[in-house]
Amino acid sequence: MIKEILFRAAMRTGIALTLVANQAVRTPNSPSIRMIQVASGFDAADKEIVRRCRAGDLVITGDIPLAADVLGKGAIALSPRGELYSTDDIKARLTMRDFMDTLRGSGIVTGGPSVLSQSDRKRFGGHLDSILAKALHQS
Repeated sequence: MIKEILFRAAMRTGIALTLVANQAVRTPNSPSIRMIQVASGFDAADKEIVRRCRAGDLVITGDIPLAADVLGKGAIALSPRGELYSTDDIKARLTMRDFMDTLRGSGIVTGGPSVLSQSDRKRFGGHLDSILAKALHQS
């Protein structure tokens, strides 16, 4: 669902959208959308995203360490649930992520994330529209 929102936004605005993954992802035929496939391997896609990322870029990720890395490069990080990551709270998010990982590693069942809700999609779309409007205004 989030990819479809991104595809429509890229085609509507003409702002470049690059997807990075270790497997092929089907994309619409559009000059503003491209797919980069990286080799398989632990964090290979994340490393490529960080390598390519520039200040002001928008990175969509639910991966908190990746969000921290791109924030460190001056990029904007937005989760698929519409949470805008910030330099003010990323360390606390990393700490909580590591704590939950430790609990799971010790056999404690912590459950997974809830299903992406309509309010999550609405919050995501609102942040995306705001970020894209600002980018279009600056260009």
